[in-house]
Amino acid sequence: MTPKILIIDDDDLVAASLKKVLIKLTYDVTICIQAGEAENIVGEFQPDIILLDIYLTTHNGIDILRNLKKKYNNIPIIMITGYADVKMAVVAIKAGAFDFLLKPIDLEQLKFILDKAVENLRLKTEVSRLHSLMEENELTREFFGRSTKIQRIVSSVEKLAKSTDTTILLEGESGTGKEVFAKFIHQQSPRNNAIFITINCATIPKDLAESELFGHERGAFTGASQKTKLGKFELADGGTILLDEIGELTLDLQVKLLRVLQEKRFYRLGGEKEILVNVRVLAATNKNLEEEVKKGTFREDLFYRLNVARIRIPALRERKEDIIYLVYSFINEFSQKFNKTIQGLDSSGIELIKSYPWKGNIRELRNVMERVVLLTEDEELTDNHFSFLLENKDAMESDDEKFILQIPPKGIKIDLVLRTLIQKTLKITNGNQVKAARILGLSRSKLRYRMEQLGIEIIRNVN
Repeated sequence: MTPKILIIDDDDLVAASLKKVLIKLTYDVTICIQAGEAENIVGEFQPDIILLDIYLTTHNGIDILRNLKKKYNNIPIIMITGYADVKMAVVAIKAGAFDFLLKPIDLEQLKFILDKAVENLRLKTEVSRLHSLMEENELTREFFGRSTKIQRIVSSVEKLAKSTDTTILLEGESGTGKEVFAKFIHQQSPRNNAIFITINCATIPKDLAESELFGHERGAFTGASQKTKLGKFELADGGTILLDEIGELTLDLQVKLLRVLQEKRFYRLGGEKEILVNVRVLAATNKNLEEEVKKGTFREDLFYRLNVARIRIPALRERKEDIIYLVYSFINEFSQKFNKTIQGLDSSGIELIKSYPWKGNIRELRNVMERVVLLTEDEELTDNHFSFLLENKDAMESDDEKFILQIPPKGIKIDLVLRTLIQKTLKITNGNQVKAARILGLSRSKLRYRMEQLGIEIIRNVN
């Protein structure tokens, strides 16, 4: 669809010249010469972008800007003036102007600002539509991002979702959105009218895990006073259950889970009646389960039973082209939540966000945007709004990354390296072994053992 631009300028020659340029740039353009008719023409033409002269013969462009923003807040308005007045530019931006251009207009700058405005509008439109769907508790493929990588994954997930009972294993770092993908699978599946239940295996106390999953009868264990407690599998009958962080389950519970997956039946803890269930099981983990199998902490037979279909959710750093799309989505979400009128980000804010490592992935990005939107009263976000991230970035550079060990060409004995490392650490802590152990990532007892082994005298004020 061709973007529509309204030019509000009572200099008909300038307006006509600008219109010719914009038509060549493939815009649909209308001119408003009579400033007093601006609001009516905006209502009739419904422009996507407005170019507004500040110094009109009969009207003040700033007043028109303020009036239009009250009624048409989502339309980006670019102010134009023949006077290099910095103060007036500041007033215009504070009043809600998207950007500011000086006459004679530089065509490259005009094109850049218009491209930015169009992209801003497109993102807002997409995000607004997605937000409406989210309010209806419906996820769409566009919600996850627009990168080729993520869309390929979504396509695979959509196909797998059509099955009623295929087990799917979702892998990925913390914060990549595994639970959201699981909800998407449920919504796209034939079970979408039934219940979806998530249980985080990492947060269940080990002595209550079996009861949480499979329920218990009265008196099954100390504290089991109620007559019957239904477990998550029984509650999810007919629907879908997500076992999040499944790598945290104990080996004995893995055995019981394997039987449920194979036979669709189980006993409540302390019960004598076998319970039959029809549940689709999804599992998620941030661990490498194949490595856990090798280490003996995860059952091989359970791994292969879960690994019917396997989806790896990429980290945010692997799909950077989705970052700004997600940022606008969160801006829209939290602007509505906190009653803010944030229009978007400038180039400095975009560059900072793109360069940040986002080790916490989408969860970290969402938390950052919630904080920024809550605290700001500005309508445009810049790099200054995200300055706290630079402090975090420096802190994330671990000592391991900064430490460089020089190995002599002839080699060096490991005992000498350890002795020197411990001695220098004790010097830094003035002989405080607790602090030294913490710096070296050791327990105090292990540090003392190493010191005795290497003949390091246990004294304070090490020189």
